[in-house]
Amino acid sequence: MVITYLAGRLPQRRIGVGWSTLSEPVPAAEEPRLAVLEVHLALGRIASVVGQGAQHERRRLVHELLAAATEEEQRFLVALIAGELRQGALDALAVEGLAAAVGVGAGDVRRAVMLRGSLGAVAEALLARGAEALTDFRLEVGRPVLPMLAHTARDVAEALDRLGPCAVEEKLDGIRVQVHRDGDLVRVYTRSLDEITDRLPEVVAEARALPGRQAVLDGEVIALGEDGRPRAFQETAGRVGSRLDVASAQAALPVFPVFFDLLYVDGRDLLELSTADRHAELAALVPVPLRVRRIVAEDPGSPADRAAAEEFTEATLARGHEGVVLKALDAPYSAGRRGASWLKVKPVHTLDLVVLAAEWGHGRRTGKLSNLHLGARRRNGTFAMLGKTFKGLTDAMLEWQTERLQELTVHDERWGVVVRPELVVEVAFDGVQRSPRYPEGVTLRFARVLRYREDKTPDQADTVETVLGLRAPAAPAP
Repeated sequence: MVITYLAGRLPQRRIGVGWSTLSEPVPAAEEPRLAVLEVHLALGRIASVVGQGAQHERRRLVHELLAAATEEEQRFLVALIAGELRQGALDALAVEGLAAAVGVGAGDVRRAVMLRGSLGAVAEALLARGAEALTDFRLEVGRPVLPMLAHTARDVAEALDRLGPCAVEEKLDGIRVQVHRDGDLVRVYTRSLDEITDRLPEVVAEARALPGRQAVLDGEVIALGEDGRPRAFQETAGRVGSRLDVASAQAALPVFPVFFDLLYVDGRDLLELSTADRHAELAALVPVPLRVRRIVAEDPGSPADRAAAEEFTEATLARGHEGVVLKALDAPYSAGRRGASWLKVKPVHTLDLVVLAAEWGHGRRTGKLSNLHLGARRRNGTFAMLGKTFKGLTDAMLEWQTERLQELTVHDERWGVVVRPELVVEVAFDGVQRSPRYPEGVTLRFARVLRYREDKTPDQADTVETVLGLRAPAAPAP
C-alpha cells in the first residue's frame, strides 16, 4: 500500500469522491495518529458506498478521515484521492525503489508491473518472496497488461529520421481497448485496465468470429457517421462509458474495433517479436476491415518513402482521424511504457486566450495559483470560458503567474481567485469537442500552456467564432 501511495495511486482505483467534497475545509488533527492500514480501510469503506444518499455518506466518511489527519497529512490525502499527487516519487521512481529494496533489476520489476497491471500486487509478491516471485508474472489471456504508448514527434519527417525503417499507421480518435479471447470467452478492457465487456457486444462478436482459440489484441473502438467520418470522441466515449440499456445505446451509436497489434495467439507470447513479425501474425488472424490502415517505409531516407508517408498522413487527416503513429519495424511490444520506438504525429492547434480565474494548487504546487480558467472573446467584448488547464506550466511560470494574477484579482474564492480579464496566454490543444459544461457548448481537448503573451491585449485574443470553426467539418469521406 505504501508503494502504491508513493506512486500516486489508490489500491481501490476510484472511490467516487469529487473535488467539491475534497475542497471543503475540515479542521485538522493536532497530532499524527493515522496508520496506513487505517487509511486503506477507510478508503475501502468510501469506495463501497452505493445507493440512495451515497454522495452524502461518502462526504461524511471523507471528512471523518480528514479530521483524523494533521494538516500535512490532509494535503497528502487530498492530492492522493484527487489523483494530483506530485511529490516526485511516482511510478518510475517507485519501481526503482522497489527493485533496490528487493535486490532485483529495475527492468525486471518494470516488466512484472506491465504484465500484472498493478505496482501494488508486484510489490506484495516481491516483498514476501523475493526475486523468485518474478516468475509469477507472465502474459495470460484474461489478465490485461498495461498498453504500450507513444512519444510525440513534431512532424512525419522528424519521426522517420528518429525511427529508421517503420510502419506508418492511422491514429484513430477512439477508445483504446485490449481484447482477450479464450475460446468463446471474450473480455474487453480499457487503457486503464477496467473491464467493459458488457458494454461492447459488437466487439465481443467480432472477436469470437476470428479464427483460432486464444488471442490478446490491442486496438481502438470507434464509431463512424453516415458520411464515413469518425464521430466526435466524446460520443464514442459516452457510448463506451454508458452502463445503462446497452441495447439502446448500441442501436443509437454502433461501434466497431480496429486492431493494430497482437500480443498473444494460441499459446504463444508475442511481446518480444518485432513490430513487423507481430503485424504478420495480426494479418493472418484479423481481416482487413478490422485492421488499422498502414504503409511501410522500408527506406525512410528515400524521397519516395518520405513522400508516401506524407501523403498517407494527409489522407488520414482528410478522413477525419487524429494523425498517424510511426512504429519502428524491429521494436518489441514494451507493455506499459511510452517507448521511443512508437512516435505519434498529429496537428497541434494553438489559441491566444484570456485568463478568467485560477485555482490554488495542491501537492508541490501548494501556495501557487495553478489551474487556469481559459476564455475566448465574444463579439460583445465579454469572454466565454472554454475549460481549464494546469499542464505545461514550469516552476518559473507558476511563480510569475501567482504574483501577477493576485495583482489582477477581482475577488477571492475558497478555491482560488477571479481576475480581471487582462492576461493573454497561448495554449496548445488537440481539438475542440462539445461540452454542456461551458457556455458556448464546447471545450478544448488536452489543453496545455505554451507561454504568456504579454505583447497582446485581451481584445487581440482569439474569438469564440474562431474556436467554433475548429470543429471537424461534416464533409463526405473521400
